[in-house]
Amino acid sequence: MNYSPTFSTDVPNSTGTAVPQTVTPLHACDSHIHIVDARFASNMPTMAGATVADYRQLQRRLGTSRAIVVQPKNYGTDNSCTLDAIAQLGIENARGIGVVYPDVADAELQRLDRGGIRGLRFSLWNASNNVTTIDMVLPLAQRIDSLGWHVQLHMSGDQLVENAQLLERIPCSIVIDHMGRMPLAFGINHPSFKIITGLIDRGRTWVKLSGAYLNTEAGPPDYADATAIAKAFAVYAPERMVWGSDWPHVTEKEHKPDDARLFDLLAAWIPYESARVRALVDNPAALYGFTL
Repeated sequence: MNYSPTFSTDVPNSTGTAVPQTVTPLHACDSHIHIVDARFASNMPTMAGATVADYRQLQRRLGTSRAIVVQPKNYGTDNSCTLDAIAQLGIENARGIGVVYPDVADAELQRLDRGGIRGLRFSLWNASNNVTTIDMVLPLAQRIDSLGWHVQLHMSGDQLVENAQLLERIPCSIVIDHMGRMPLAFGINHPSFKIITGLIDRGRTWVKLSGAYLNTEAGPPDYADATAIAKAFAVYAPERMVWGSDWPHVTEKEHKPDDARLFDLLAAWIPYESARVRALVDNPAALYGFTL
């Protein structure tokens, strides 16, 4: 792809300056970002250039207007930074995914709901720094079902297979993070693909087309192996796909990806404009409760 030299903007934690070549529709939603702000006490080293003000620069570059703020591990179960980010972005254009423990009070869940939280994340991929554990998923899913929230699962393909029976018992909606993190030697032939599509068939599961750099050995700019997985999901259930940048790319310590190129990957993953609009606008509106 050739990138236009007529407009550029520097964005912290993002490589490149050009805007995407893909047309960004009105009300396009970036369904996976993290905000890290030094104003809030962190249990990990604070990341520079990851505030709401920094993210607004990425919005201007990509042309998106809505965002889903996902609680980073920095803050454990203190959702103050995430709530603050939603308030700064405006609840009409932002929602959040929080982290809590099963003993959370009903009043706290109600407070989070008023603040724009619409789901709980369980990032179980890396056992060395997990905030939550797999045994917390079902009790919390039962607690939040009446709120209309979902559970967002960041698990490896192998973990999804190991916990397939548990996934069947979850009463609320499910969002699969980063395309399910399948072993790349198998790709969509890994049994986790069938597990995820089976959950989709039940009408309550969504997939985040995000984190190409987390699902690749081929690498940029095309991320061919991640692209094969994304295409398979998009063909299977275009009505259940949402897209996310994963900015500020906290896993990428030395080489940040080019967010315009990540956005343009969506055109390779979903070739038809109407289906891309669905993934960027209609599906996030249905999942997170935005007004169209």
